[in-house]
Amino acid sequence: MTESRSLVAMLPRPVRRLPADLAAVLVLVAATNIAALAPVIRDTPLRVPLGLAFVLFVPGYAFIAALFPEAGESPVEAGESETDEPELGTDADTAESSLFQGGLPRSGIDGIERVALSFGLSIAITPLLGLVLNFTPWGIRLVPIMVAVSGFTVIATVVAANRRWELPEDERFYVPYRTWYAAARSELLEPDTRADAALNVLLALSVMLAIASVSYAIMVPPDGEQFSAIYILTEDDDGELVADDYPTEFTQGESQEIVLGVDNHEHRTVDYTVVLVEQQVAIEANQTVIEDDETVTVNETVVEDQRELERFETQLAHNESWHHSHDLEPTMTGENVRLVWLLYPDEVPAEPSMDSTEYYVHLWVDVEE
Repeated sequence: MTESRSLVAMLPRPVRRLPADLAAVLVLVAATNIAALAPVIRDTPLRVPLGLAFVLFVPGYAFIAALFPEAGESPVEAGESETDEPELGTDADTAESSLFQGGLPRSGIDGIERVALSFGLSIAITPLLGLVLNFTPWGIRLVPIMVAVSGFTVIATVVAANRRWELPEDERFYVPYRTWYAAARSELLEPDTRADAALNVLLALSVMLAIASVSYAIMVPPDGEQFSAIYILTEDDDGELVADDYPTEFTQGESQEIVLGVDNHEHRTVDYTVVLVEQQVAIEANQTVIEDDETVTVNETVVEDQRELERFETQLAHNESWHHSHDLEPTMTGENVRLVWLLYPDEVPAEPSMDSTEYYVHLWVDVEE
């Protein structure tokens, strides 16, 4: 006990004075960032419940705490005296003004209103931050979103703490943890009747079952389809990435820019390697092949020569995307040179080809000498 007190005493005074609910907000922000960005922990289901609380509740709670640092009364508590007859000598104008304003001499907001507004404002704040990020070079990605929401929450928490410290101690808002604990302990462990005891047990079991069911549904979702995707894009006149207007005419020694895209839907973190190759191909017409027990005649593409131009590597978490701009400079000349981007999750074979991966994208170009 003495050692723990000495450790607390080593903390800065503002940290020691920080209200318990605001300290919990900062702890949750730190835990969510660790769960979402730490190399090992981000692959665990822990990031799901923390992320939901972080996005749907924490920013709004910190903002409400900054707006309303004072304690509030519930409408029932504040309006208990409404039904009472006014005492003799009460100023009629004052009574009429009180009734016109709702008859509720309230200060601040109560706990239920604070929780409800926290959810509502969080749902509004997070998309607004994403909208702002959409017009920045960072875009809407995991790290920028985490930084933006965390920064907003920390700033709002600091403002809330300072505003509470400026109020008299008896007017500050606080979460009555000890009162809740004492009431729950008395209700559960010291029931008035056996019927109350049985109802308390059933209620506790129901709550535990509900929490376990929701936690399992969130932390162990169905895997669904697992796949990766690779594609190429270009940049239009407005700076937007589009799947159009690809460069198809080259002069030997000339390079043109193109954007490579990779999406991860494997339900795990994957180390990707993209191998860019150029191929000299020939079209052999009227080749007879057997498909579905039937003999058909098709045109077959035969790779006569292949050269590797470049390799790109990246690591993506589930549902993350990667866009990489690079220059194309074919070395082969002639018509119908085929440029192929081969995507390999995890490992690359000794001889990369279109037959060794199911994920690839290609582009036909003409290269003049």
